[in-house]
Amino acid sequence: MTPMDGKADAIASPFSLAGHHALITGGGSGLGLATARCFLAAGARVTIVGTNASKLGAASAELGGDAVAGLVFDITQTGDVAAFAGRVEAERGAVSILVNNAGQTIKKPIDDMTPADVEAVLDVHVVGAYALSRAFLPQLARRRDSSILFTASMASFLGVPFVIGYSAAKAAHVGMIRAMATELAPRGIRVNGVAPGWVDTPLFRAATASDPARRAKIDARIPLGRLAEPSDIGWAMTYLASPAAAYVTGHVLVVDGGALHGF
Repeated sequence: MTPMDGKADAIASPFSLAGHHALITGGGSGLGLATARCFLAAGARVTIVGTNASKLGAASAELGGDAVAGLVFDITQTGDVAAFAGRVEAERGAVSILVNNAGQTIKKPIDDMTPADVEAVLDVHVVGAYALSRAFLPQLARRRDSSILFTASMASFLGVPFVIGYSAAKAAHVGMIRAMATELAPRGIRVNGVAPGWVDTPLFRAATASDPARRAKIDARIPLGRLAEPSDIGWAMTYLASPAAAYVTGHVLVVDGGALHGF
């Protein structure tokens, strides 16, 4: 394919991910699984990564086909990330889209939130994501249309009580995205993020079922008048990884129904 052929293909199918191999951490459920589903629909091959083998197996079976596979790996084991990157390439081919989606949170009042609690959250969202991104750079740099994506959060921008570690981690994502985008642009790697609003998942419904005042406050803040569907986040990720976003880097796309600016 010549450079002009590539441009013609991008114009003909600006949202296609055909020819890409995407690796999604935390891909066995929730937003990671939704993103995998959207990427597959856009033509990518997908590798979902997590720490729960049975969950990955169920997700892979649900997604179906040879274009998807699950691999067990704990991104907090930063000493093993180089070997893992080599394993992925050997088994599935070079990665051209990396989605740093794995995460966890610890919810406690600040008086009870220990430094160890904060470190545990940062180890996944920040240190683990950075180590993984660094390990995959040689693969990502082989083509001029690769992407690194982060799942940011409303907590990247809003003050959310009782989740100090999570809020710090998601604010750090904004800085990492900007710094990495600037440094990696000469290698043809774009770096962006999606900051989801409140998403209609079983976890969200369970968390708010016993707190109607909190649910009412959330609902009243969303100008579009509904929660996000997981696919709303997946399609935003798809856009940022696609040729349609070829000139977008260092950006955090807020997908929240207007909640960040609602009144």
